[in-house]
Amino acid sequence: MPTELEELVEFLHSPQPAVVQIALDNLVGYSLGPQKQVFAYNNYEAIKDLKKLSQDSGKTTVSQSATILANLCDDSQMRKLIVEDAAYLKVLVSAIIRPTNINADLMSILLANLAKDDQITAIFKISLELDEEEKKVFALSNAMDCLMDCFVKGFDRTLNKYANYDYLAYFFSDISRFELGRNYFITEQSYDNVVPISKLLVFTEKYDSKIRREGVASTIKNSLFDIDSQHKLVHDENINILPFILLPIAGPEEMDEDDMFNLPDELQLLPEDKQREPVESILSTHLESVLLLCTRREMRDFLREKSVYPLVRELHKVSDSEDVTELCDRVVQLLMRDEAAGATIEEEEVEDDDDDDKVVEIL
Repeated sequence: MPTELEELVEFLHSPQPAVVQIALDNLVGYSLGPQKQVFAYNNYEAIKDLKKLSQDSGKTTVSQSATILANLCDDSQMRKLIVEDAAYLKVLVSAIIRPTNINADLMSILLANLAKDDQITAIFKISLELDEEEKKVFALSNAMDCLMDCFVKGFDRTLNKYANYDYLAYFFSDISRFELGRNYFITEQSYDNVVPISKLLVFTEKYDSKIRREGVASTIKNSLFDIDSQHKLVHDENINILPFILLPIAGPEEMDEDDMFNLPDELQLLPEDKQREPVESILSTHLESVLLLCTRREMRDFLREKSVYPLVRELHKVSDSEDVTELCDRVVQLLMRDEAAGATIEEEEVEDDDDDDKVVEIL
């Protein structure tokens, strides 16, 4: 005999909308913590029901079912059952980019949580059916290009008054852990002749959105794991990634005049109220990006020329974070080393975010 909770789960596929709504009302709270295993009842039939309900026309039904699905992503088996459904993935992306969708941000959380699974790379094969209004916003129907446009164009709610798409930053961060993802962010796209990572850089100092800064910082770091592309990312004036890594590291402290004028142009003569990245974990991510840039001698020499060492030294002086100061020490050791001694560095030991299985839970 099914338990009372299991009966509630079975009600999700009732033909009576009122019964389904009662079930959803009661089950949202059980999608967090160990209670979520109730959704595994009857061979995970609830996952199918929830995917269907998240495409419903009822605002509350969609919101609650998407919330449950997003929370269930903390379970690897349930997450896999959602993400391996390519048809549903297409439906989800189509809903996120729809300018009138009041649940676009909630669905962005769901998409970000699904990106913890390797099968999320199927998104690169998805082509959307755009309506006439959407064609005015999106140049091509590729799912990734449309999501990128939402993130870049919609941050101020001008694309969708109900959404700012901040959580897509977490999606970009996780998908950039995979080779397909990294290749996308560092490769010029045919639809606008722009390298996608260059569109994200401006958000490294968007201080009213920790989520956006955090996801973008991780996406930058993961992209730099492609060592062969670092020269282009740094030296191509249309990308120019270095200042956007260094600006969050820079504070209001005065520097020696010679050091200051060796910095990238964007970091010279900063105002006295210049704000340094306030979140230690994000600051650490940018320092890890600098470490990745130290992998090859050519780039280490360039970083020396650009006064990266004095900049990191100033951060080390004022930081009271053990993680930040340790990373500063590692950068200093690499940049102040005696290259003539013959020591080489194959690749800095910087972890990507591959082992970070934390999903965004919705309370």
